[in-house]
Amino acid sequence: MTQTSSSPGDRSIGTSTDAQAAGDAQAATPAAAPGIRLTGMAHGGGCACKIPPGELEDAIAALAGQRSENVIVGLDDGDDAAAVRVREDLAVLSTADFFTPVVDDAYDWGRIAAANALSDIYAMGGTPVVAINLVGWPRDVLPMELLSQVLAGGLAVGQEAGVPVIGGHSVDDSEPKYGMAVTGTADPARLLRNDAAAPGLPLTLTKPIGLGILNNRHKATGEVFDQAIATMTALNRDAAQAALGSGARAATDVTGFGLLGHLFKMVRASAVGAVIDATAVPVLDGARESLADGFVSGGTRRNLDWVRDHFDPGPGIGEDALLLLADAQTSGGLLVVGEVPGYPVIGETTAGPGIRIR
Repeated sequence: MTQTSSSPGDRSIGTSTDAQAAGDAQAATPAAAPGIRLTGMAHGGGCACKIPPGELEDAIAALAGQRSENVIVGLDDGDDAAAVRVREDLAVLSTADFFTPVVDDAYDWGRIAAANALSDIYAMGGTPVVAINLVGWPRDVLPMELLSQVLAGGLAVGQEAGVPVIGGHSVDDSEPKYGMAVTGTADPARLLRNDAAAPGLPLTLTKPIGLGILNNRHKATGEVFDQAIATMTALNRDAAQAALGSGARAATDVTGFGLLGHLFKMVRASAVGAVIDATAVPVLDGARESLADGFVSGGTRRNLDWVRDHFDPGPGIGEDALLLLADAQTSGGLLVVGEVPGYPVIGETTAGPGIRIR
């Protein structure tokens, strides 16, 4: 990897020297500073700390509607990444994603954040080609060795994805934050978009939900959920390739706005409706029990409030079931319009408006 230049007060991160040091630090230092839990330093956890979707849409409304002959996907429909045509057969994709600690283990947090950032490129049917680190770090509170472990985790996932992690930007921040800006490429004719859903097609979900609930329990109790960590660190690369191979044209990843929120954005952008079979949606072990115990984030409740007027719950679909479907995910799976071999079908798109839950 090559080193990027930096101005005074702007420390570049993720260079080859840093990467080696990060790998050494991960093996040589404990997972957290004595007496400090990373999740305890965050007001929210992972993608649950996002600005509520309704407020965000209001804030960026003035930016929508920009016109450029080379912009294929911009702000208008809130897709996962921007897409700009540079040749008839080549589009460049660009995205950025970062968040506060979702787990206490610094290395795992880095892995989760990197997988989550790369997911935006996969969700568009693209191939990530380069990533740079984005860091906010309370340097007077947390040791820099912990930051090295976070960066090592991000680098490990970048290497798994075959994506070089080169440089980045860091600021001294009262709250720790980490993520990546990622650039990718795609065939403009084979993009997966959230405004391309057609009616009468299956809906496929490639990862189980319940991540936000389990992360909230981890933040409150310190309990570690290995299945949740494995799910969050799993790349969406294979799912995206399978979706493209099955002829899918529309997809999005399920993250901070929950399954219901991201589905709503997709059907709204595509002018279709949807039916969800709640019993077919895969759920992580322990999530239902944790929900019953009250481990629901504020982000999840805001998600449900945002979409409540746009869905029709059928008989037997209570508030807990809706909270689970609205659960704020971190590094969740892909929601694909079309059947993807090897992944569960959870419903279908319809010609009529709105979302029905049965």
